[in-house]
Amino acid sequence: MKKYLDKLPKEMRGLVLLISRLAEANNAPVYLVGGFVRDLILGVRNLDLDIVVEGDGIKFAELLAGKLDAGVTLHRRFGTASINAGGHLKIDIASSRLERYPAPAHLPEVTCGVLKDDLLRRDFTINAMAISINRGDFGRLIDCFRGKDDLIGEKIRILHPVSFIDDPTRILRAVRFEQRYGFKIEPVTLGLLKEANALKMLQKVQPHRVRDELILILKEERPLLPLIRIKGLTGLGFINDGLSLSKGAQGLLESAASQIRWFRSNFPKRRKLDSWLIYLMALLDPLNIRSIQSICSRFAMRKGEEKRLVACKKTGGVFIRKLSSKTTRPSQVHKLLEPLSYETIIFIRAKFKNKYLRKNINNFFGVYNGMRVHITGADLHKLGLTPGPYYQKIFRQVLGAKLDGLVTTKQEELELIGRIIKKRKIK
Repeated sequence: MKKYLDKLPKEMRGLVLLISRLAEANNAPVYLVGGFVRDLILGVRNLDLDIVVEGDGIKFAELLAGKLDAGVTLHRRFGTASINAGGHLKIDIASSRLERYPAPAHLPEVTCGVLKDDLLRRDFTINAMAISINRGDFGRLIDCFRGKDDLIGEKIRILHPVSFIDDPTRILRAVRFEQRYGFKIEPVTLGLLKEANALKMLQKVQPHRVRDELILILKEERPLLPLIRIKGLTGLGFINDGLSLSKGAQGLLESAASQIRWFRSNFPKRRKLDSWLIYLMALLDPLNIRSIQSICSRFAMRKGEEKRLVACKKTGGVFIRKLSSKTTRPSQVHKLLEPLSYETIIFIRAKFKNKYLRKNINNFFGVYNGMRVHITGADLHKLGLTPGPYYQKIFRQVLGAKLDGLVTTKQEELELIGRIIKKRKIK
């Protein structure tokens, strides 16, 4: 495996060598494991280092964080830690563990174990390989379950017959990896997956764990593929009985992907989209607000996420008609869209293909959003206005006039304010 490690980017290769030296100095056997090893063999870029320590992983993580002068997050209960190594590099460190499931679909009980115990607790053979980075056998592949053969054969295979019963979220992970890499779930594993589904195991898992796996699917480069596969294997009843992923819903998800690409291409300096949330809006679009709120509650979605999911359902016919009109003024477009999140606006652009609606949204991102007036509160104070809520009303009026091209300079803004004040006094 040395040839694979030699192909790592310079920064990451240096990091692996540093970890190796630290392991030797502290007599701590250390291994690269899991998804990092899988992607290393496949030649897929992966900036998340997964490390297993046969011994005290917490202590090793603290030592490494000190060497890197980096922050470390410790999870002492599970013997794990995370280090942000700067930039996009992330290091996850764990003590080698043995897991036992007290009951189906429950979280496992964790005790100390050796490397093979740690590999056995993993989901699939392709994620159950390790590479030693210890001085005596640096680069040796530890492959107890023929994971490399399954990588070459492009197969997703579980490690033991009750894998999906112990942890039903592996059903969703099997599909995610299958579709990401263009692999196939091998026949025995597929049969066991279907048996677990017949027992409705996904409905027995803690909902927040299903939520986390669903979000990971929606963060995939092409989330529609795993969603279609899940529909065929299990249906979407574990999310909501009203979801069927019809042809129309699939079309909306494809349109969402197109509009996300449009935004990234045309507005690269704007904040990064939570694209998974846009896909979730599309997936849940057939449901009413009450059902969406129920899903948010059951899956313990964050308040900001729930707010954005619900907002896209509150943009009714009047809203869409105004946004779709050729004659809607820039100030009106701004008033409609400014309260909404970028994700909600992109979803609206994906759902409604009216050319004027899309043009208005384009202009909002390109021109209206972020436009500011020249005048300040100090200017209003000089004009004899007492600070208060009336300030904001004036700012909004001036901004609306600027958006509509009625004023451009600060002097024109001040003249407009003079007329506003005069009109107010007359009344």
